[in-house]
Amino acid sequence: MSSDTMKFNGYLRVRIGEAVGLQPTRWSLRHSLFKKGYQLLDPYLTVSVDQVRVGQTSTKQKTNKPTYNEEFCANVTDGGHLELAVFHETPLGYDHFVANCTLQFHELLRTAGASDTFEGWVSRL
Repeated sequence: MSSDTMKFNGYLRVRIGEAVGLQPTRWSLRHSLFKKGYQLLDPYLTVSVDQVRVGQTSTKQKTNKPTYNEEFCANVTDGGHLELAVFHETPLGYDHFVANCTLQFHELLRTAGASDTFEGWVSRL
């Protein structure tokens, strides 16, 4: 990120509504009997600012279209980007990565224009 890129300083409030069309990765299917079929996930979503986790949703069982309606808040200093990542919770070992989305704060602030706040729907995952 260049030095002239706008950083975010302030109070961040993120509401996670839902995720749609989630699919397991090939890696998560490596031990599955349902490799060619449809597999439901146990997804949860993490919210991070510049690789520092500020929240995690609850896990929704057996769905590829989870609804969360959960909100996370954090005070941010010199924030560069917001990352949303979806994982499949597994009973043993590490949880499996499913999808992620990175939003640059300077892009959101540019969209906000002269306003002090950005409020909008972001559909990227």
